[in-house]
Amino acid sequence: MDSSASLRTARTELRPWRTADVPEMAAINADPEVMRWIGDGSVLDHQRTADRVAAYRRHWAEHGFGLYALTLRPTGEFAGFVGLAVPDFLPEILPSVEIGWRLARRHWGRGLATEAARAVRDHAFGPLGLDRLVSVHQIGNVASERVMRKLGMTPERDTVDPANGRPLRVHELRRRAGPGQVP
Repeated sequence: MDSSASLRTARTELRPWRTADVPEMAAINADPEVMRWIGDGSVLDHQRTADRVAAYRRHWAEHGFGLYALTLRPTGEFAGFVGLAVPDFLPEILPSVEIGWRLARRHWGRGLATEAARAVRDHAFGPLGLDRLVSVHQIGNVASERVMRKLGMTPERDTVDPANGRPLRVHELRRRAGPGQVP
């Protein structure tokens, strides 16, 4: 897929990253509550966020899919990201493609992550032709686990993050038989 492509839902647009997104993503990454369940729980500063956004763009170029910048329709307000990535941080589940999300706290609890992730899931199983998706969360992050279950995912294994020893749960979802059919 071309990185310039976008996906739309009733309330969101998933689009390519722009330079102007970095300060807004940096504000999200600087929120300790948002980052509580990410990696070792450390917040990210502006430069580390800019480096991550550059890595997201490289991922698109290398794999033909990636994390989308998530904005709200019709206002265009930046809300975070939703999309696909290769979960290199957890070699034991490779090869696989992970679906994930990170939203600003003010957008939690509104169903936006689920709505946008469903569009990404459908795109992954449809035009991208993937047969399996995984999603990984730190055990205790019940909000992310709830989104995974709403996507139709089921627990596949418990493990630990090799970088920091935090307990993880891997969920998976397989495409149903037949082209273009999604759960």
